Amino acid sequence: MTWFLIALIGYLALALAFILDKFILTDSVDSPSIYTFYSTIIMFGALVMWPFGVELLVGIDWLWAVVSGVAFGLALYTFYLAVESGEASHIAPFQGAFVTIGSYILGALFLAESLTTLQLWGIGLLVVASLLLSFEKSTRHSGFHMGFFWAMLAGILFAVSHVSAKYLYDIYPFLTGFMWTRATTGLVGLVLLLSPAVLASFSKKKNKKSKKQTIARRFALPIIFGNKVLAIVAVVAIQYAAAIGSVTLVQALSGVQFVLMFILILLFSKVTPRFFTEEFTKREVLVQSIALCIVLVGSALFVV
Repeated sequence: MTWFLIALIGYLALALAFILDKFILTDSVDSPSIYTFYSTIIMFGALVMWPFGVELLVGIDWLWAVVSGVAFGLALYTFYLAVESGEASHIAPFQGAFVTIGSYILGALFLAESLTTLQLWGIGLLVVASLLLSFEKSTRHSGFHMGFFWAMLAGILFAVSHVSAKYLYDIYPFLTGFMWTRATTGLVGLVLLLSPAVLASFSKKKNKKSKKQTIARRFALPIIFGNKVLAIVAVVAIQYAAAIGSVTLVQALSGVQFVLMFILILLFSKVTPRFFTEEFTKREVLVQSIALCIVLVGSALFVV
């Protein structure tokens, strides 16, 4: 059961990283385009893996590497747009459901992966859960809003990235596929250099900020660094758990991430409302609890 505990650690780290994304976009960074710029431009750092046996791609495979990398960068941008405009406890599971749905559909269409009847039922349950998760009641929103559209688009783009990367993993060593699909994500950062918001962020202009924003800006770099460390821990832990255990079972545990997020957000909203808070009505807690149970059941059907 070692793989199970390591996978849980990975999904816990990922849940915390998602929550920090919300905090960063709310109080530490001026816009999603700026956060996306820094999150994607550093992906060129993947090129340091070049001396460790990475191969050059051949022919049209370069196109699929670019598709995977650019789709990943655009997925980050649309996800950050979604998180900025909605509650993380709703947005992340909603987006996650579409990653699963999109990955299985695209995998079946382009990689000849077949779906069993139970897996099709799982997709149906994830769609139902997504509709339930779209019920958001806050001071800014009541029900479905634009944030969910961005979350759906992010899920589809992540699915495109995963499926095109899987195509490369099937014909090249893992390190080769991983380096080229991560490094090409940096192309999105280069394009964002043309964004007025990103260009303006390089100049030192002081604007009036709330006390909460002032504190957040003061600790912005440590918070962003911690966020990236958590993301790396999550990827390494989940991949290692898949290596020593069952890949399929580890993937099925992804629904646990959203349950952990929901619990952590409820906890942070009660314990540290000055720094992080989300609004919950009793009805909303009930609906989300039901939806998260459906997500877990739907994910479990993929391994039956």
